[in-house]
Amino acid sequence: MSSFSFNSITFNREVSFCRGYSMDSKEKLEKLFLANRISYFIEWQERSFLSRLFGGGRRKEKSMFTVRINEADVERATQLVQDMDSIRLKKPKEDT
Repeated sequence: MSSFSFNSITFNREVSFCRGYSMDSKEKLEKLFLANRISYFIEWQERSFLSRLFGGGRRKEKSMFTVRINEADVERATQLVQDMDSIRLKKPKEDT
């Protein structure tokens, strides 16, 4: 785990933790993280040009988002979301 330390204050890095595909899973994930005191940031993905072009004005497009959390919470968060539908964990990048 890499972290930055300045004058006895330690800062950990934020990492992409998982990707979600429905509003229902987003709400469940938020409640789970709040109940377990895990801070998070949700990053929404833009729809692709072709999706917008051929999707027309339909409002039922599939939601897609990435959840970013502090790397110190990854292990605990992984255990909490193992059985959630519509959530795909990101694979950690190996340091070279």
